[in-house]
Amino acid sequence: MERPLRTRPPATLASLAAELGISRTTVSNAYNRPDQLSPQLRTRVMDAARRLGYPGPDPVARSLRTRKAGAIGLLLTEQLSYAFRDPAAVAFLEGLTLECDHARVGLLLVPASPDSDDTLAVSSAAVDGFIAYSMPDDDPHLAAVLARPVPAVICDQPAVNGADLVGIDDRAAARGIADHLVALGHRRVGVVCMRLGRANRDGAVDLARQQAAHYHVQRNRLAGLRDGFMAAGIAWDRVPVVERFEHSLASGATGASQVLALDPGITALIATSDVLALGAMEELAKRRQRVPDDVSVTGFDGIRSAVEIGMTTVVQPVGEKGRQAGRMLLDPARSTRGRRVVLPTTFLPGSTSAPPRL
Repeated sequence: MERPLRTRPPATLASLAAELGISRTTVSNAYNRPDQLSPQLRTRVMDAARRLGYPGPDPVARSLRTRKAGAIGLLLTEQLSYAFRDPAAVAFLEGLTLECDHARVGLLLVPASPDSDDTLAVSSAAVDGFIAYSMPDDDPHLAAVLARPVPAVICDQPAVNGADLVGIDDRAAARGIADHLVALGHRRVGVVCMRLGRANRDGAVDLARQQAAHYHVQRNRLAGLRDGFMAAGIAWDRVPVVERFEHSLASGATGASQVLALDPGITALIATSDVLALGAMEELAKRRQRVPDDVSVTGFDGIRSAVEIGMTTVVQPVGEKGRQAGRMLLDPARSTRGRRVVLPTTFLPGSTSAPPRL
């Protein structure tokens, strides 16, 4: 008769400590406070843990004991895939994760779909703080974040009393685009902008909707453009402005098509993001309209694919935004709220803008 195999009971923190002849606190420090141990002792503990099959301290029990989750939450107004396909979001995420790596904390992506009011993902997220990335001011997910007893940092929008904010001066940056086009001689222009509210809407927008936009970044960029053109004596109510809910190349193309339908005689097309501008250029190419000979095109953000083709755009430090937001949230010495960090931008005149053809 075969003897039944004897199985070793699962290793525990106590059994590992007994095996090594050290305290349980020392074993715990090897995982949670490695700086408290010499490199040789920590290596000895970790080697024994692998040999005995000890998986490490129970993270759930540890979080209950320390009242720390060891992670921060990133709130997005899109599906999670947006963080990995939108160039600006990717750069922001890279900057943020660098700070998380430095602080040895995890990052939890929390989706906040603009067409849903369900805030369960926010209220149930086991995190030590939140970073809200570009939210409208009426978003219930943002309200749920600010209601939680954990620190929060907002990136880009909106500005909320008592909450930390990292962003740029969008109005001044957009004014630079308008001044550039005016100096070149453009008087008939059109605009394709990103979504102005949570409702799924595409189409032309009047001044009232522009000024009431719940997305402050877009509201401020449109205001900066309006400032520049009105200063040059160009009536803003005659400038076709078209909104697109989805932020994609396809939206830039259809937006450009609608602008041209509203005013076929425009000499410059302004997009409030590089992605929309790239899509607009695809539409112009289909129509055999040359950039910038027939129509000048400008963007905003300074993403790599736009800069590489020489687009006229505003370069903003998106990666640094992520780093600054992470630093503000993870700063162990933070004692104040309502801090503001405004990062500089650079206007980049490129080969997609030129004087209008006479």
